[in-house]
Amino acid sequence: MTAAASSSRAAVIRLLRGDIETMRAVNALFADVFDDAGSYAALPPSGAYLAELLDDPHFIALAALDGERVVGALAAYVLRKFEQQRSEIYIYDLAVAADRRRQGIATALIDALSPIAAVVGAWVIYVQADMEDEPAVALYTKLGVREDVLHFDIAPRA
Repeated sequence: MTAAASSSRAAVIRLLRGDIETMRAVNALFADVFDDAGSYAALPPSGAYLAELLDDPHFIALAALDGERVVGALAAYVLRKFEQQRSEIYIYDLAVAADRRRQGIATALIDALSPIAAVVGAWVIYVQADMEDEPAVALYTKLGVREDVLHFDIAPRA
């Protein structure tokens, strides 16, 4: 674990190869906050898989800790671009425990991601939000520039 920032008694750390149990707690937080145990808890990855993922420089996992409790988390991917020698960072998931919202934890997680983005040569950090998720839209509007786009899921075919 490496310290990154702190907010409202929550220390933000970047998870590394040995932080398997904290990553499991991050998945549990996502399952709870997103009400999606099917995606985040039904088929938990092995410790070896999580260790390899946390060791991958193109995956970033941050956790906001209050003592040992994960009260916020962010998972992001570094996307290397082909048209220029630069990268983008996509925030895939960001969640804060219901009892810890409106305390600056989500902002602290994004703030902790920013220097990591600079180190990997990212020119932008981007995130998607559902239109009806007013708190997320308000947070991201405060921190960045809004773009209205459509998102499509395309199932792979053999």
